[in-house]
Amino acid sequence: MIPMKPTPLRQLAIVSAGQAAPKSDEFSDYGTPFVRAGSLDRLLSGEPESGLELVSEETARRRKLKTYPRGTVLFAKSGMSATKDRVYVLQNPAHVVSHLATLIPKSGTHIDYLRLALKHFPPSSLIKDPAYPAIGLGDIEDFKIPTPDSSDAQIRIAHLLGKVEGLIAQRKQHLQQLDDLLKSVFLEMFGDPVRNEKGWDKPALTAFGKISTGNTPPRSESVNYDGDFIEWIKTDNITGDAVCVTPSTEHLSEIGARKARTVTSGALLVACIAGSVESIGRAALTDRTVSFNQQINAIQPGKDVNPLYLYGLFKLSRSYIQSHATKGMKKILTKGDFEKITMIKPSFEMQNRFAVIFEKVESIKSRYKQSLADLETLYGALSQQAFKGELDLSRVPIPAQLVAPVSPGDQATVPEPVVQTVPAIHLPDTGNLLAALENSEARKALIAEWLEAYRQQLGDAPFSVQDFMVAVSDRLTEWLQTVVEDEGVTDEQKNRLAEFYPSNDVGLDVNDYEHIKKWVFEALAAGALTQGGNKVGNRIELKAVQS
Repeated sequence: MIPMKPTPLRQLAIVSAGQAAPKSDEFSDYGTPFVRAGSLDRLLSGEPESGLELVSEETARRRKLKTYPRGTVLFAKSGMSATKDRVYVLQNPAHVVSHLATLIPKSGTHIDYLRLALKHFPPSSLIKDPAYPAIGLGDIEDFKIPTPDSSDAQIRIAHLLGKVEGLIAQRKQHLQQLDDLLKSVFLEMFGDPVRNEKGWDKPALTAFGKISTGNTPPRSESVNYDGDFIEWIKTDNITGDAVCVTPSTEHLSEIGARKARTVTSGALLVACIAGSVESIGRAALTDRTVSFNQQINAIQPGKDVNPLYLYGLFKLSRSYIQSHATKGMKKILTKGDFEKITMIKPSFEMQNRFAVIFEKVESIKSRYKQSLADLETLYGALSQQAFKGELDLSRVPIPAQLVAPVSPGDQATVPEPVVQTVPAIHLPDTGNLLAALENSEARKALIAEWLEAYRQQLGDAPFSVQDFMVAVSDRLTEWLQTVVEDEGVTDEQKNRLAEFYPSNDVGLDVNDYEHIKKWVFEALAAGALTQGGNKVGNRIELKAVQS
């Protein structure tokens, strides 16, 4: 047990608030970032502070704006933002709007401990009237959080929770990458579904299957709702993230089911009536027989339509579908208008090929989601124990290098899944090295060839993106030197290469990294790579599947 003392924030930090924002025409293209309450979401998602509005030094002087130092803890103290409990740590000096509370940690207070404590004990608990959310500075100063006497204990708690927080951010990043992969695969196979540059047939939705609109059995007849014979799906059950509709809390009786509209497994349910246009076009598949209400249009796919293809098509066509909704206060996409929407319809064989990849990626996503849920449960349990003083911190190391902590958004920039090194990577000679130095498509093909060669060399060693990129960069740089010294290469080619690589060093860029990342996820989906855990380093490892 670690003694924890309830400590007012005024003893841990200098508590104040920001200032009124400059007028819109007073912002500049250069200067110090200005943080608004609405900025916190973007910052916590990883957007750099330099992407915010900027205030020049002259304007800051004229308006007497305070500059808050790096390490200042921010959260909203008024307006609806105060209910969101977003806690952010400044990574650079910045000006701050008056709606935000600012906490500058005092000596002996570890910044990240303070951030994590406010995450666990949310400031929104200080709001007195939810209808007019506001938190007074005096209440913030008096707000008590449990604090260990030892600053080392603060550091250890922050280090432990930060590690789990980082793993959670990593898992979320992996899930996003898998979504990006599926989008990329769809676009590569079928092209943009709206522009239809590949010239697929583009019939009305009636060609995809039977379309029906849901209904509501009379509420006045309680017998319709006094059983749980069948789920009654509403738009809340179409989340936009889950492939299948979520379980409904409301059911119909057998009598109610006879008066309802139902679809069987494999149907696509689409939200077509909503308060905002953003909700129109949300879609999910059914994996069971369900009934549904009148805000939903359903497509029961025909024999020449793969449900997974149909889902992917709607996922990438949200804006296009929304453009067909009525423009009034209540956004509606009637069955008649819905049926007239034209969508691309490739061959059934092509649809099935996409569905195979989709299922493999979803299988990986399912494991990642379970891992994410487990990590979030672990974080919750550790937080409870940490702030009750119930953790044994003797086995938690103090980081070798103490630096100002980063925000959760920055923590999302995590290392690659594998960081162990491979003793040597042999990249075979190929006839298109020169082309790879001059042409991005040739380089892409060469990298794909080398990735497969590297995979086959791995044996039991883990796959390392970093090591592979270093090996490729070294190999291309070595070849560049050879080309420059080769008298058989024309001066025109040498001059062109000198323009491309003025430092005579071939570094891989973001496009190369994205290509490698895509190859890795495709290899996972195809079973050429497999994922496992390294218990020693508590990290994810990718390994080759030997044929």
